[in-house]
Amino acid sequence: MRPEALAGAQSSLVALSAALATRDRARVRSALERAYGEADAAAVEEAILQAHLFVGFPDMLNALAAWRQVSGLPAPPSIGEDPAEWEERGADVCARVYGANYRKLRRNVAALHPDVDGWMATGGYGRVIGRPGLDLATRELCLAALLAVWNVPRQLHSHLRGALNAGATVEQVDAAVETACGMIDEDRAIEVRALWAEVRGKA
Repeated sequence: MRPEALAGAQSSLVALSAALATRDRARVRSALERAYGEADAAAVEEAILQAHLFVGFPDMLNALAAWRQVSGLPAPPSIGEDPAEWEERGADVCARVYGANYRKLRRNVAALHPDVDGWMATGGYGRVIGRPGLDLATRELCLAALLAVWNVPRQLHSHLRGALNAGATVEQVDAAVETACGMIDEDRAIEVRALWAEVRGKA
């Protein structure tokens, strides 16, 4: 499916997220320049902020610094959320993303380490993915593209399904996958497309 299945702003955010996973500074800057022309600044910042859950704080901070240069915009004010709200919101958002597999996910992660279960739900989904500023379907499309490039099939599988659970269409996920495949070598692209075909076949 061609990337045109995504709207311009959404397409640029997905491309930025995939570029962040390449760790290629020139590619990231090019993606930021495109996003500056096509997407709302707050949405761009949310796409960058959520990437730290996967690529880490250093790459996220470097991307934010590059974004300040590209956009010329100052840092926005803090949204001033109460951390007490994150646990409930995290459970709700995580359940929306994982659907029928939510309880199984929580059990599996808790079996690895109970603290990580809380970090994932409250920290990952409540503090970050559940933030205002970007709708959940677009967040999940961005994360799917990032994870395809980052080469973590298990997490990619979850977020491909998560994008659909969050309301993205099959065509939109097709486009996100193809955006990511354009940034990786052909052998890995074949693997990513095969994984998406498996998920799509069960949708």
